[in-house]
Amino acid sequence: MKPVLLVLLPAFALAACGGDEAASPASRTETGDSTSAAPAPADTAGPIDTASNEQGAETGPDANAVLASLGGDYANADLANGARQFRRCQSCHTLAEGGRHTVGPNLHGVVGRAAASADRFNFSSQLSESGLTWDLATLDAWVENPRALVPGNRMSFVGLRDAEDRRDVIAYLAVETATE
Repeated sequence: MKPVLLVLLPAFALAACGGDEAASPASRTETGDSTSAAPAPADTAGPIDTASNEQGAETGPDANAVLASLGGDYANADLANGARQFRRCQSCHTLAEGGRHTVGPNLHGVVGRAAASADRFNFSSQLSESGLTWDLATLDAWVENPRALVPGNRMSFVGLRDAEDRRDVIAYLAVETATE
C-alpha cells in the first residue's frame, strides 16, 4: 500500500498546484494533454466574509474598498471565482496573518510586497535576486507562468492561462490578505 501512495502523491500534488480542474473536460496541461483524474483539492478556502460584491461572493466590509483601490478591471473581479482558483494554491500557501509557511510562503499582505521578502522562508536564489515587487502586473505575469517570469525558481505551479481567472485570484488574494 505504501509504495502505491508514494507513486501517486506527486500526481496529487501536481493536480492541486499546477493542474487544471480534473473535472473540467476542457482541462489541459502545458502540453495540451488531458489532466489525470486526480481529485480536486478540498474546499478549504472558506467564505470571504459578510457583504457581497457584484458577482455575489461573500466579502468583508472592506472588500469593495480593496477592489476599488486596485482599480481597472480588478474592481470588477469575481471573488467567488478567485476563491475557487485559489484552491489550486492552498496546498502550498496559507493566507492567515501570522500563518505558517508550508511548501510555499504565507501570502498574507503579498500585494505590494517585495518578492522573496517573507520572513523565515527559504526562497530560491533566482527569486531572491529578481528585484521584483508583487504589484498587480507582476503578480499577473507570475500567476500566468512563474517559470517564464523568473527562470529557475522553485515554484512548481504551471500557471493560469485565463486572464479573468488570474484577475479574480489576484483580487481574492488582495482582499483576503489586505493589511489593516
